[in-house]
Amino acid sequence: MRLGEKQVLTVVKKVEFGVYLGSDEERVLLPKKQVPAGVEVGDPIEVFLYKDSSDRMIATTNEPKLTVGGLAVLDVVDVGRVGAFLDWGLEKDLLLPFKEQTTKVEKGDRCLVSLYIDKSGRLCATMKVYPLLRTDSPYKKDDMVTGTVYETSREFGVFVAVDNRYSALIPRREVYGRMYVGQQVEARVAAVKADGKLDLSVRGKIPEQMDKDAQSVMERIMNNGGALAFTDKADPERIKAELGMSKAAFKRAVGRLLKQGRITIDEKQGKILQSN
Repeated sequence: MRLGEKQVLTVVKKVEFGVYLGSDEERVLLPKKQVPAGVEVGDPIEVFLYKDSSDRMIATTNEPKLTVGGLAVLDVVDVGRVGAFLDWGLEKDLLLPFKEQTTKVEKGDRCLVSLYIDKSGRLCATMKVYPLLRTDSPYKKDDMVTGTVYETSREFGVFVAVDNRYSALIPRREVYGRMYVGQQVEARVAAVKADGKLDLSVRGKIPEQMDKDAQSVMERIMNNGGALAFTDKADPERIKAELGMSKAAFKRAVGRLLKQGRITIDEKQGKILQSN
């Protein structure tokens, strides 16, 4: 019998409170409310094996959202003394120990996790999914993909599981605005590395992105009463903080707006003004 996995077991005994599955040497209870109608001794039943609140192995015909070694995005339903508890489709919530969290999670959060058996033989979740992600994705440069943020790093950037399956990174230079664990992102494949891992960008290709950036700058100018209190000579940090784009992207956007005649630059005041 394999804990944490779906498997087909045979009914070996019927009792008032359910049926026992397995063999004469090893058996597990399937509670009465889960027993399919008309089941008899010798019939096969597909079940999932986990442990109940008394730490006893038990069978269920309910469909778990996660099996051992698999990956799934689950909702945090509570936080206790030893960790968080996740909804994985079964009566007993799944424990995500504090030591298996890549960042602290709270009730209502969502996180990408895998299922493993701990040293005491219990099923637990872990957010440390990097080693489980595949590097054989079907995607190529400039494909659009979706994925889940599973870890963030000031040094490297934002780690993403594309399709909750493939290993990817939004490099630090490509991270704009706040990104957080559990966030669903849409991104463009900027590169496929030699090892198969993906580099992502949440910004589009430059020609299309220039139009979006120019529109963002123009909207900020209009919302500020027709002026922006800095130009493309401002520090990169200020530009990123104010507009969520790099200095290079800002300069391209300003250049496009100047060419379109929609703005002028007042060098004395250090401002960008909306054209009349």
